[in-house]
Amino acid sequence: MESKTLEIRNLNTSFFTQQGEVRAACDVCLEVQPGQITGIVGESGCGKSVTARSVMGLVRYPGRVVSGEILLDGKAMTGISGKEACSLRGAEVSMIFQEPMTSLNPVMKVGKQVEEALLLHRKLSKKEAAKSAAQMLEKVGISDVKNRMECYPHQLSGGLRQRVMIAMAMICSPKLLIADEPTTALDVTVEAQILRLMKQLCDAGTSILLISHNLGVIAQICDYVYVMYAGRVVEQADTMTLFDHPAHPYTRGLLQAARSLRSDAEVLATIPGVVPNLLHLPAGCSFSPRCGQCQEPCKTSMPDMLPAGEKGHLVRCFLAEKEKQQPVEAI
Repeated sequence: MESKTLEIRNLNTSFFTQQGEVRAACDVCLEVQPGQITGIVGESGCGKSVTARSVMGLVRYPGRVVSGEILLDGKAMTGISGKEACSLRGAEVSMIFQEPMTSLNPVMKVGKQVEEALLLHRKLSKKEAAKSAAQMLEKVGISDVKNRMECYPHQLSGGLRQRVMIAMAMICSPKLLIADEPTTALDVTVEAQILRLMKQLCDAGTSILLISHNLGVIAQICDYVYVMYAGRVVEQADTMTLFDHPAHPYTRGLLQAARSLRSDAEVLATIPGVVPNLLHLPAGCSFSPRCGQCQEPCKTSMPDMLPAGEKGHLVRCFLAEKEKQQPVEAI
């Protein structure tokens, strides 16, 4: 039986502050299948990036992975030494970060930063690494590559820095690529180019975990989607099922809001209320204070992930067993 590229089992990652424990990722279970693009979607602060950083071993103090298992190609990632983690990062698993200016070395030319991973993990000569780096920078849409490689990060625009980050993450063709909002700083033309490149990388054997708040990007490129809210996965399904038959009230709200943005509606659809403070979560379902379908059990008990019709479609909602979900118009 073929192992999953990534398997996360009951991951709990918390930040320990003077005010108390902030449970940023709570009992997260997630899989990325070989040769597939899996998406995580949700509002800011829902736990998407913390989950990704937990996989990479990059959760900073005062945060730490409290419990759970992270398996990469069947091998445990939790509990390994710092040296082992460094050997895996870049070669077996790599990540495109949201903020390229804080992720790039400000005193190293960008060409050298792209070459570095090849010199470290692929043992190429400097000449071979420079050639491969230039080719990858061209693939992500950077023109005048020879001169750009001699630039420092502060000499490039935000969009160019983001493309350099993408090139760095892709250069070693890792088994798993984690992309955290990879196209946020890019215009729609370059966004389409980067998404095509990610598809090509996936076709070549790299599995991708794509984190985004952009439902259009998720619908366009992902095979399977996880929806997160307040640190928990609240719904998961293959992309077509999730967009045609959303089962969780939160997922429905996200899709309705996105749909209204693309229509001629005078009033945009919104989800009432605000994301809860992770220090003071409601006693039951975290979404209950914002849910128009909230019932008494929702206020006192956290629902389990329950089947919602199609195979592989799970939802953390008491309503899942009580009603047949209606299709939502495609966005």
